[in-house]
Amino acid sequence: MTPAHLKAALETLYRSRSQQHLANDPLAFCHRYQHREDREIAALLASCFAYGAVGVIRGSLERIFGELGPSPRRYLERLDPRLAAETFAGFKHRFNDGRDLAALLWAIRQIRHQAGTIEAFFLRFHDRQAPTVEAGLIGFADAVLALDYSPVFGEQGLPQRASYRFLFPSPASGSACKRLCMLLRWLVRPADGIDLGLWHGVHPRQLIIPVDRHIERIGQLLGLSDRRTPDWRMACQITDNLRRLDPDDPVKYDFSLCHLGISEGCTGSPGASCIRCMVRGLCAADKRIDRVARF
Repeated sequence: MTPAHLKAALETLYRSRSQQHLANDPLAFCHRYQHREDREIAALLASCFAYGAVGVIRGSLERIFGELGPSPRRYLERLDPRLAAETFAGFKHRFNDGRDLAALLWAIRQIRHQAGTIEAFFLRFHDRQAPTVEAGLIGFADAVLALDYSPVFGEQGLPQRASYRFLFPSPASGSACKRLCMLLRWLVRPADGIDLGLWHGVHPRQLIIPVDRHIERIGQLLGLSDRRTPDWRMACQITDNLRRLDPDDPVKYDFSLCHLGISEGCTGSPGASCIRCMVRGLCAADKRIDRVARF
């Protein structure tokens, strides 16, 4: 396999994206809103809970956005965090509960109060000349976790073992930061019918691919990574290889690759899904290429 062959296949895959794929993705919830501020708020909420089975994610997000109504911005403007904790008392999304959700809503309100927008808050920590968003993510996660959560948890700092911390991992700990990287992809990449193109202070070339179990597996099968652990180093390795195919927009292929698993049923083993797969012949699942990239 040559980079040219892989790029051609990924470009074909990119063009094959559809609204049917989008409907099966948490990003779809952001497209329900027309206004920039509503979309930005919805993106942070949807990305934070984008872990677990697709059906579970959609169920949790339906509950959240059903309560927030037609404008998340207006909901936050009149937010009482104590009342929100009561409203979402029965909410549960795997590791997180209603108090975590109320704390997240309160955090977004504080972020907007301090900086005006979530983008402006993020840009406090981001160097526009940096090669990637790594430092920005570290600063952003630290700053969000350092906000005042006393109206929700009864103390200004987060309880040491608060499950809320799970929502804001950091590259500093080695985490792949899948959900935060996905948030940035949604907001930074140009609007193309899938991603939103709302932020302009971060360049798409600085993005790091969100590594979930699908990207982990498919990245290995396509020879984009030889690592076994889905951590920050794997995310950077996959992104570095994709950057050789498109230096200015390396994560443009993320949605399409991820939906080979989410929507097309790729399991990493030869099967029926391979017959119609657009990267067939380049994938180690059919034993036609090595697992390690030869760029």
